[in-house]
Amino acid sequence: MAASQLGKRYRCEVCGTEVLCVKAGDNAVGCCGQDMEVQEPRTIPSSD
Repeated sequence: MAASQLGKRYRCEVCGTEVLCVKAGDNAVGCCGQDMEVQEPRTIPSSD
């Protein structure tokens, strides 16, 4: 079980729910009976 990380986005692989962690903690973020996966940051298109 990993600690939740402030500012990270988590996604449930079962139902697709996504959450943004606004307060760090000692426990993992969970949904549907299992830990949620940390998502990679999305790339923002260039405005050039």
